[in-house]
Amino acid sequence: MKYMATYDLMETIRVTNQWLGATAEAIGANPAVALTPNPFFKMLGAWGEVTERTFARMVAKPAWNIASVVGEDGRDHLVRIERPVVKPFGDLIHFHVTDRPQKDRKILLVAPMSGHYATLLRSTVISLLSEAEVYITDWHNARDIPVSDGKFDIEDYTSYLVDFMKELGPDTHVIAVCQPVPLALAATAYLAEEDPKAQPRSLTLIGGPVDPDAAATDVTDFGRRITMGQLEESAIQRVGFKYNGVGRMVYPGLLQLASFMSMNADRHGDAFRNHIMAVSRGDIGAQAKHNKFYDEYLAVMDMTAEFYLSTVERIFKGREIAENRFTVNGKPVDIGKITSVAVKTVEGAEDDISAPGQCIAALDLCTGLPDSKKASHVEPGAGHYGIFAGKSWRNNIRPLVLEFIDANSDAPKAAKSNVAQLTKKKA
Repeated sequence: MKYMATYDLMETIRVTNQWLGATAEAIGANPAVALTPNPFFKMLGAWGEVTERTFARMVAKPAWNIASVVGEDGRDHLVRIERPVVKPFGDLIHFHVTDRPQKDRKILLVAPMSGHYATLLRSTVISLLSEAEVYITDWHNARDIPVSDGKFDIEDYTSYLVDFMKELGPDTHVIAVCQPVPLALAATAYLAEEDPKAQPRSLTLIGGPVDPDAAATDVTDFGRRITMGQLEESAIQRVGFKYNGVGRMVYPGLLQLASFMSMNADRHGDAFRNHIMAVSRGDIGAQAKHNKFYDEYLAVMDMTAEFYLSTVERIFKGREIAENRFTVNGKPVDIGKITSVAVKTVEGAEDDISAPGQCIAALDLCTGLPDSKKASHVEPGAGHYGIFAGKSWRNNIRPLVLEFIDANSDAPKAAKSNVAQLTKKKA
């Protein structure tokens, strides 16, 4: 499948379906069909609206849509996106809250590069923005990156994290979510030996495959079943002529989306059938709920072939992080060198992507870290999404993470003032 023709064929199918949806929507909205009181045209228009929106969102990068945040003064403060570091394959983003004193907490969210954009963590960002200065890794779509910019594999990803941590300084608290958890751990260990003063103060690892063999899931089973040759032949294609990255070898976002959807085909099928009915009825509330989720879920990005293949081969099959054998640019990375950075793991009891046991394995690898600097939490009843963006995150995990951050850094001034106010009230 490593051809431009297969990549362009998928894009052609997508564009054709988008056009069919727009055409059907236009026919259903035509005043002429109103002369015929037939529900067929209303259903046709509803199908067209849903189809056009669905296929259009597959190639659109979602906006952050974080306009403002309420400050301690009760005012809405505008949020401006700044880019302290700009690189070919990803930027470091800062959500700068205007007219607000700088927060003592500085948090770097490490977003996954696993098919979706960093905006998948939008709700996570919003939940932290009132409490901290929030930064996030914003990975670029590989189809838009010229071949002349070179390769990007898991070693390059780790090097990017090292650069971002150096840029932010030692008073940073890193929160890594899902796929980058083992690489964030490796980046911290790399700094521990190369530039100890640049290490973050704490590292929170949420639902990531540090040791994929610790607990089996469909993802780990797939990694063991398929050979690297089979994976390369079935998943890798060349970017077509439509994009700047023409000729780059990638794991296409559309192919990833097909895989995501097939895992829960019945649930997605029911969701779209119900949505078409809601559109035909004019049920605005039901439409908004569906669109909010699927506008993000359907927006997929291409991954470089070398990043995807090296992740499967070295993290899942070779278990280089789990066995502390990972290297960056030929240099061994010893996780045991982490001696001062507090490490906390968070897992969901019902996580079917990174099952409980896979992430907490990081604590056993930190042999140079005292137990007082280690912590773990397993959230009862929580699935993969819930531990970083759902109700479990909002109600239970977020407060625990902020408490862990404060316990391993100077207490934020805001927290001190709040405690003082409570003491005065009790007095």
